[in-house]
Amino acid sequence: MEHPENDNIYKGLKVNKGVDAVSTINPYLSTMRRKRAGLLTANEYVEGILKGDVTVLSRAVTLIESVLPEHQSIAQEVVERCLPYSGKSVRVGITGVPGAGKSTSIDSFGMHLLAEYGGKLAVLAVDPSSERSKGSILGDKTRMERLALHPAAFIRPSASAGSLGGVARKTREAIILCEAAGYDKIFVETVGVGQSETAVCSMVDFFLLLQIAGAGDELQGIKRGIMEMADGIVINKADGDNVEEAKRAAVHYRNALQLFPMPASGVRPEVLTYSGFYDIGIKEVWEMVFEYIEKVKTNGYFEERRNRQQKYWMYESIEDRLKQRFYSLDGMKSLLEVCEQQLLQGKMTSFAAASKALGYFDKTNGCGSDNER
Repeated sequence: MEHPENDNIYKGLKVNKGVDAVSTINPYLSTMRRKRAGLLTANEYVEGILKGDVTVLSRAVTLIESVLPEHQSIAQEVVERCLPYSGKSVRVGITGVPGAGKSTSIDSFGMHLLAEYGGKLAVLAVDPSSERSKGSILGDKTRMERLALHPAAFIRPSASAGSLGGVARKTREAIILCEAAGYDKIFVETVGVGQSETAVCSMVDFFLLLQIAGAGDELQGIKRGIMEMADGIVINKADGDNVEEAKRAAVHYRNALQLFPMPASGVRPEVLTYSGFYDIGIKEVWEMVFEYIEKVKTNGYFEERRNRQQKYWMYESIEDRLKQRFYSLDGMKSLLEVCEQQLLQGKMTSFAAASKALGYFDKTNGCGSDNER
C-alpha cells in the first residue's frame, strides 16, 4: 500500500496522492546551450541585425572577424544580405597621437550627438595587439564611461591582430552590419599614428585629426601625409592654463594648411580648439563636420569618395585572399623554412628566395612561371 495511513484502522485519517516532483534541471537547457555555443543561421543573423538586436549584432561582428572558413562563408552571406540596408549613416574616422584624448573625446562627442540629434551611434574602436602574445587589452569601454551605458550606443573594441597599421581586418564589413542595424552615426577610432590612418580614411566620410598643444611640432605634425588626409583638425585640451597655447597651435596649423593644395573635396579643412574633459567646443566641432558633409554632398564629392572606397576595398580583399592562399598552401611553410636557412647561410638572396616561393605557388595553382608564360 502506497500510504498505510489510509488503512481502515486509522479512521478519520486520509493522505492524498502527492504531485510528482518536478526536475530542477531545465529540459530545454541542452538545446539552449547548443544554440548559444553554436552558429546561428544566416537568416537568424540578418533578422536579428535588422531588428537592432545588439547581441546578434555583436555575434555577427565576431563571426566576420573569424578566420575559420565555415565562419567566413556565413559571414559573407550575412554582409551581402545586409548591404541593401547600409550606406545611410555618417561615418567619421577619429585619429591622433597617443595621449591626444581620442577615447575621451569620442565619449563626449557621442553623448552630444545622441542628445542633440537622436538616432543611434556605433563606435568601432581598434585596440593595438601585442606583437608577442597577440593579445589585446580592449579597454576602450573603460574610457567611454557614459557611452558604454547609453542604450542607443554600441561600442565594439576589436584587436588589431597584426593587420596593416593596426586596423581590424573586417572593420569595413562591421560598418555595413551596424548601418543595417539602424546606427546612423559611425565612429571609427584608430590605434594612433601610423599606416592605419590610410585604411580608416578609406572607409569614412569625414576624417578628424585630434592634436594637442605643447607636445612639439615634430611629433604633432606627423609629417605632411596625415594632415593632408584630415578633413578637420581639432586641438584638444584647450582648457585652464592651456587655452592660449591651444589657440596659438591652431593658428600654426591654419597657416600650414594654407601651404597645401586645395583638397579634392573642394573644402579646405578647418582648425578648431576644444576640451574633451570639460566638454567645451563640442557644438562647434560638429557644426564643422555636418557643414562639410552638406558641402560635399552638394558638389558630388561625397558619392565620388564612397565609390572610390568601394574599389579600394575590393583590391584590398583580393590582396588579403591571395595572401591567405599563399601561406596556407600545402608545403609552403616547409619551403619557406628552407629558403630562410639558405638566405641566412648566404646561399640565396632575398629576391631569389621570394622568387622560389612564388614559383612554387604559381606551379601549384597551375599558373606556370614567368618564363613559361
